[in-house]
This record gives sequence, C-alpha cells and structure tokens, in this order.
Amino acid sequence: MSAPLKTLAGAVHVLSQEAAFSELAARINALPGPHPSVAMSGGSTPKAFFRWAVETRALTSDALARVDWHVSDERCVPLDSPDSNFGNLARGLLDPLGIPSARRFPWPVDLPPAEAAAAYERFWRVAGRERVFDLCVLGMGDDSHIASLWPGCPLTAADGASRFAATEWPGRGWRLTLTPSGLALCDRILLLASGAAKAPALRAVCADPVVELSRHPGQVLRGLAARVEWLVDAAAAEGLKG
Repeated sequence: MSAPLKTLAGAVHVLSQEAAFSELAARINALPGPHPSVAMSGGSTPKAFFRWAVETRALTSDALARVDWHVSDERCVPLDSPDSNFGNLARGLLDPLGIPSARRFPWPVDLPPAEAAAAYERFWRVAGRERVFDLCVLGMGDDSHIASLWPGCPLTAADGASRFAATEWPGRGWRLTLTPSGLALCDRILLLASGAAKAPALRAVCADPVVELSRHPGQVLRGLAARVEWLVDAAAAEGLKG
C-alpha cells in the first residue's frame, strides 16, 4: 500500500474496493494465536466482502480453523432475520466456508436487550480476557455512526465502563453494541468506507477540529488513533483534501 494519510482518527489508506478487501483478508490471515477474535459489522460493504472472500477463497484454511467470529453490534432480532448482522455474517461467509459452531459467537438475541448485553459482557469476563476483539472491523454511516453508537447516543457520553451495552436507537429499535470502553479494549480497529456520501462524515470524524460526539459519534476513535486504520475509496477520501 502507498503511504497513508495521517489523521486525528487514525491512518487512512485510499484503495479500490478489491485492494481494500485483499488488505482486510490479509489482516485476518495474519492474526496470531490459537483463537484470535474478529468482529465484523453490518451493512452493504461487509456483505460485499463476504461474497468476495467466498468467491476468491482469500481467507486461508489456517485462519478459518483458528478465528473466532463475532459482530461489533447487533439488532435485537432472531438470527434468521435478514436484519441480523450475525445472521448475515453466517449466511454470507461462515456457512459457505463451513465454519463450525464452536468458532461462532453471536449475541444472545433470545434475551431482552439489557439482559443480552449483560450476558455478552459476562461471557468475556468468564473467558478472562482483558482485551476484547483482536480485530474489530467497522463501517461508518453517512451520519458518522459506528457500530450502534448513533448521533445523540448517550453511550458516547457515559457507558459506565461496560464493554457492551443495549441502546434504543430512536426509530430503529433496540441494538446491542460495543461501547467506547469496548472499542478502547480492541487490539486493532479497521474501518471500511466507500462512496461520495461518506466524504462529509469521514472529514468530520478524521479532520474537523471541533469535537462534537453528540453529532459525530465516530470521533470517539480519536482517542484510539494509534490502533485505528481506515480503508476507503477515493470518493470517500475526497473530504480529506484541502
């Protein structure tokens, strides 16, 4: 890759979608340890990555045997719902590649939201891991939301040091999400963004001198910039010029 753009919210690599997907696959393949944890997000770009990874067989057999799969956030819907982030991960990537159930870790969406978040928190505490995800792969909305930290989300102001929480997104229902405290405990955070519609949000998160977490929740990444990288296309990066 060419030299990245250094920003307030991490290094930004400007790549074609094919190159971005190849880089993401390479990062997953290179994760060390017996069972590294990868969290994917929802949205159209991850779905496109799933299709690409299945078609190209870009993920090595070694990585597929070792990686534990999660999602960064989840809608409070059954896993067989087309709106389920983990359901889409399973249908798009894990099922076609034959990933066993022992390597799959969905949120417990059969529980009420607050109980589901608490149960997921307990899972990590019982596992005895101080860190959370070895690689957390996120998208960013046109409104600069990441995971289910939406504009105006109270978790961006105070999450009670919980790594995971339930939050009701006005008009969109209940979500289960990684919190700012949880993001701070991820080893690496990789964000995918493409298209001109993302350019204003990318500029607000990465370059705007004014910090307004209530408007731009993606700015929580600024305190983690050393561990954050962006894989974006030229259209999304346009807002970083000048």
